[in-house]
Amino acid sequence: MSIAGSPPRRPLWAFAGLTVALVLLALVRPLDHDESQYVAAAVLTAHGQMPYRDFAYLQTPLQPFLFAPLAWLFGGWTWPGLRIVNAVLGVVAVSSVYRAARTGGARTEPALLACALFACCDILLFSVGTARNDALPVALLASALPSIMRAANGRGTQSSAALAGLLLAAAAAAKVSYALPAIGYGLYALYDRRHRPAWLIAGALPVAITLIATGLIAPQGFLFGVFDFPARAPDQYYRAIGKAWKLSTGTKLIDLIKFLALGPALLCLALASLFRWRATGGRAIDWMIVAGLVAALMPSPVWRQYLLPMLPPLFVRLAIGWQSVWPGRRTRIALVVFACAGLAPSIEAMVRAVPRVPMIDAMRQSAAIRVVMDAAGVHGPVATLSPQFLPATGRLPDARFATGPFYFRSRGLIGAKDEAVNRVVAKDTIGIHFRHPPAAILTGGEGAWTSGDPTLDGVLADWAQRNGWRRILVPGGRFTLYAPN
Repeated sequence: MSIAGSPPRRPLWAFAGLTVALVLLALVRPLDHDESQYVAAAVLTAHGQMPYRDFAYLQTPLQPFLFAPLAWLFGGWTWPGLRIVNAVLGVVAVSSVYRAARTGGARTEPALLACALFACCDILLFSVGTARNDALPVALLASALPSIMRAANGRGTQSSAALAGLLLAAAAAAKVSYALPAIGYGLYALYDRRHRPAWLIAGALPVAITLIATGLIAPQGFLFGVFDFPARAPDQYYRAIGKAWKLSTGTKLIDLIKFLALGPALLCLALASLFRWRATGGRAIDWMIVAGLVAALMPSPVWRQYLLPMLPPLFVRLAIGWQSVWPGRRTRIALVVFACAGLAPSIEAMVRAVPRVPMIDAMRQSAAIRVVMDAAGVHGPVATLSPQFLPATGRLPDARFATGPFYFRSRGLIGAKDEAVNRVVAKDTIGIHFRHPPAAILTGGEGAWTSGDPTLDGVLADWAQRNGWRRILVPGGRFTLYAPN
């Protein structure tokens, strides 16, 4: 295979095209209630509130801090703005895989092929197409890979090791599951001193200090949001809705294979396992892949975005392996088939969006809500399970509903007194906490059209009606505003 004539601008045009494609996909992808808490956290932090102290946040805290200035800048366009930011972060992740592969010795063509396959994984396309907390940590982890490959080739420096430590720690501070690949690499660095473990630790220290400081400000909220809720709430929820089978080991393994097969990741994992590193230092990548796989299997149930941490190191490994052994014709055909499978859900989303683009529809709904709130004289924070619709209305979410539906649907995870400390409300304790009611209640955003449960909105509506609040229908038919008399 000769690639000496590869155009030098090919990567630039490829990543420019990818940027356009991912941004368009982010704008047409269906609305998802998972986005609620991440939009709310960015907006509340932008208005001077602190995660865990002033509102509950069910992840590690870096993303609200980094996205708060963006939320302030975007204003009423925060929700689509954050989707676009996540799409761009997806491009950062893919381009970092390219840089890492090239740093590791791969030529342009295998590096670009590996990146193209990475970009065809439904795991990535889903994760960077919504305003969740997946795109930021994967971009940070992938950005550390060029420094890691430099060290693997014996060309690492103190500054590059510190940068890798900073980026990996930041990835874990944005989403806790990224701590395992970071720890996996750190352990390998202790074995292979070319990776400069002392400087890795030095680079990670600023992030670690920030995390500790945030935890000390509100220790109970920090421990609950980062560790307690993620460990207990999914099990309770799936048992409550009669789907305990999704928590079984067998189902987790089936889901793992299913999500990897929606795209070339499953085949690429098998192919990459056949390659042998010429230099020992490259095994750091293997440690990160294994750690990412373990991180994906730890939660129950397994969802596609949980597999994202293992993909950047996997495709770097693949590109470097193909430098020596280019895939044969049958393998290339199989890769195309799996790539098409990975693109299929996104293509379906784009086709469905042709008559009615979901994000445009969401902004129209928000504009209608704003008009109704103005007419009703609503000025304070609004209680809603769909706070992602509020930025465009000019109103803040009631901090007790910053987690969207995710704490509200739980039952008895913590007592009412601890709920007050953690600034959360559950469906069974709404009467206790609404002794200090919000300025208004908004329902309608938690439904099948956002992958939600409309009965949860019904709990809020029932409380409002029992307490004699005015019921105001929002034009468009989806939302209802309740305001006190």
